[in-house]
Amino acid sequence: MGRLRKLVGHDLIISPGAQVLAVGDDGRVLLQRRTDSGVWEIPAGASEPGDSFRSTAARDFAEEVGIPVAEDSLIPFASLSSAQLHTLHYPNGDVVQAFALCFFVRLDLLDLSGLSTDGEATEARWFALDELPEVMHAPSKKVLQLYGNYLETTMFQAY
Repeated sequence: MGRLRKLVGHDLIISPGAQVLAVGDDGRVLLQRRTDSGVWEIPAGASEPGDSFRSTAARDFAEEVGIPVAEDSLIPFASLSSAQLHTLHYPNGDVVQAFALCFFVRLDLLDLSGLSTDGEATEARWFALDELPEVMHAPSKKVLQLYGNYLETTMFQAY
């Protein structure tokens, strides 16, 4: 992505990526607070050359949260590609329309206080789906809604 940004500057880039919703055994979900904006979001990241959606998801989750997950433990439940919702404007001026495959992974509830991350997040915490933080990233809110729909229908969700 860095090489591409050198060529196009802050102009719009269309980028494939993945999001990973970690779900604890009690149904709580893991969210992280972004360093640059302070909003809470689902861990996510952009694909790199040679990546699959699964490898992107596993790599970025481990980098951002500090917890490795096996690619085969990731369960796809939705895609998020709406330009209106998933065009991201970063504080540095970069603009990305992200196309994300959304996965969930079951994790034991962990104490997250000692985790080491890549610096994109200041903290990570478990939240009940009916007690989410007020300041949330809009695409993450939508993915949580899609996850709820998936749980009700067991059908893959696309938005």
